[in-house]
Amino acid sequence: MTTATTTNPTATPDLGAVKRKQQAMWSSGDYAVVGATLQVASEQLCETADLRPGDQVLDVATGNGGTAIAAARRFCDVTGVDYVPSLLDRARLRAEADGYTIDFQEGDAEALPYGDGDFDAVTSTFGVMFAADQRAAASELARVTRPGGRIALANWMPDGFIGQLFKTIGAHNPPPPGVASPLLWGTEAHVRELFGDSITELRVIPRFYTFRYRSTEHFLEVFRTYYGPMLKAFEALDAPGQEALTADVHALVASSSVDDARMIVPSSYAEIVAIRA
Repeated sequence: MTTATTTNPTATPDLGAVKRKQQAMWSSGDYAVVGATLQVASEQLCETADLRPGDQVLDVATGNGGTAIAAARRFCDVTGVDYVPSLLDRARLRAEADGYTIDFQEGDAEALPYGDGDFDAVTSTFGVMFAADQRAAASELARVTRPGGRIALANWMPDGFIGQLFKTIGAHNPPPPGVASPLLWGTEAHVRELFGDSITELRVIPRFYTFRYRSTEHFLEVFRTYYGPMLKAFEALDAPGQEALTADVHALVASSSVDDARMIVPSSYAEIVAIRA
C-alpha cells in the first residue's frame, strides 16, 4: 500500500518489490479488527451491485471476508481471494460462525487464478485499490467477469478522512517513488482510464462511512496495533518522529470529528459499479 496521493512520473518502481512489502505490511497487525468495523460498507456495496441469489461472485482482496459474507447472505455462490493467509483464516472462521459456505483461496489480485468470464459479479471493498500494479489489477477484474457482468468496488476518496490520513502518514513515511496512489481508485476519471474499453458503463456513487471510536487516543491505539499501514509507519519512525505523526493525526481528527468528546469522523468513499463489455 502507498500512503500519498502524488506520484513521480519519472521514477520506474520495482512493482514486485512493492508488492512483497505490501504483503508483509497487510500481514502485520490484524486487519480483521479494523475490517470488521467496515461491514456496513460491504452490505451497501452488495445492494448497490444488485447481487442476486445464485450469482457467481468473486470478492477480491477479501481480507477478513466482509463482502464475501455479505454476498453469501444474499444466497450467492461466493469465492473470496486474498494474498494474506492469516486474513483468509479469519474469513473462514467468520463464515463458519455465520453458517455460510464460502470458498476462500489464496491468490494475487494482479494474477487471479480463475478463467475468463467465470463470475457474474466481482467485488472489492477497500481492497483491490491497494494493488501495486493498478493496471494489472483492473485488467484481471475485467477478465474474470463475464460479459454483461458487474464489477463493484468501494474505494476511499482522496479528499476524505482516510485520504487525508494517508497523506498525513505519507508526509512522515513517504511511499516508494513512482508508485500510483491507491486513492486514485476513488476518482471516476482514473477508474475509467484503468478499465478503458473493457467496460460499457460506469456508475460512481459517493458514500460516507463514519469512524466511531471512544477518542482519538482509542483510534490511534487500534490503528497502531492492528492496521498494517499505520503500524509500519510508526515502526519506521524514531521517537520524535512518532510524536510528530501522533500530533498530526490528532490535528486531523480534531478538524474532522463531529463530536467534541469522542471520535466520530465521516469519511467519503466511492462506490463504483461497472458493466463488463
